[in-house]
Amino acid sequence: MSRNLKVGLFLALAILTTTFTFYFWQIFKTPNLQANKQTSFALLIPEGATYETVLDTLNKHDVIADHISFRFLAKFLKYPENIKPGRYVIKPETNNYAALKKLLSGSQDAVKLTFNNIRLKEDLIKRIGNRFEFGEDKFRAALDNQEVCQKYGLDTLTIVSMFLPNTYDIFWTTNTEKFLDRMHSEYKRYWNAEKVEKAKSIGLTPIQVSILASIVEEEQARKVDERPKVAGLYMNRLNALMPLQADPTIKFALQDFAIKRILNEQLRVRSPYNTYVNVGLPPGPIRVADLKSLDAVLNYDRHPYLYMCAKADLSGYHAFATTYADHLNNARMYQAELNRLKIMK
Repeated sequence: MSRNLKVGLFLALAILTTTFTFYFWQIFKTPNLQANKQTSFALLIPEGATYETVLDTLNKHDVIADHISFRFLAKFLKYPENIKPGRYVIKPETNNYAALKKLLSGSQDAVKLTFNNIRLKEDLIKRIGNRFEFGEDKFRAALDNQEVCQKYGLDTLTIVSMFLPNTYDIFWTTNTEKFLDRMHSEYKRYWNAEKVEKAKSIGLTPIQVSILASIVEEEQARKVDERPKVAGLYMNRLNALMPLQADPTIKFALQDFAIKRILNEQLRVRSPYNTYVNVGLPPGPIRVADLKSLDAVLNYDRHPYLYMCAKADLSGYHAFATTYADHLNNARMYQAELNRLKIMK
């Protein structure tokens, strides 16, 4: 073989090698997922998903720019045979190798779960259920299962007290049992020995504190600073064996939370949640109480007040009274203002 031919073959091979090296570099390192986009995409891969299922999801949401390079590298790295379920956040300008390395390792990204301002158990189910693979139906079935609730020392009416409004990092693939275990661990972290003893010192169990806190929060949702005072009034009534006469429990019993003016006929609704008829606490919380409401009950204000009604200035605060006569006077002023504004119900 002549020298010129050898040089020619060497140059051709060098060019070919350089070309393939550059091509492979492009396949590995060129941004190809969420390219030219400003937001990340959360890829959800359920248990039992196939490679084609993953591709269908990526294609549906227009995540991949160059499909050929992604498929080539996926097969080269044997991803089709190693699908791992989970939630994987794909950031803008992600290259094929980085994305596939993440998917192959199963390094899923946790769901940042935040829940607050929740009234009904069904609201809780809808807020949380669709955030995880287990879904609403399985979550509802668990919360409506007496045996499941008993595992945590609760029942189907009080189970909502186990959910403390906050922000939690939880994997999307977490099943219902592990999710409930996590919520229970957070619940027990709040209800440490000191707080349990504090509840006992005021004559309540943690569950009873949660129930009363839910009423306090419904009564005074906007003015957090007044919650300990409201809690003190209800504690005075409980200790005096007086009905709580809490309007929010009537709304809960009627399942009508748009009511602005409670009528006498509504006070006679037949329900264990009617605190005008029944003495003591209702059988369960009327909302998912937040930590400030729980603390308000545990640290309630000591005062002599037994009566309260909304202030006539409609400021959101309450007018408190020690005697029924003073309470009637406060109530008349409030009713007069409602009449003036033509608020009838």
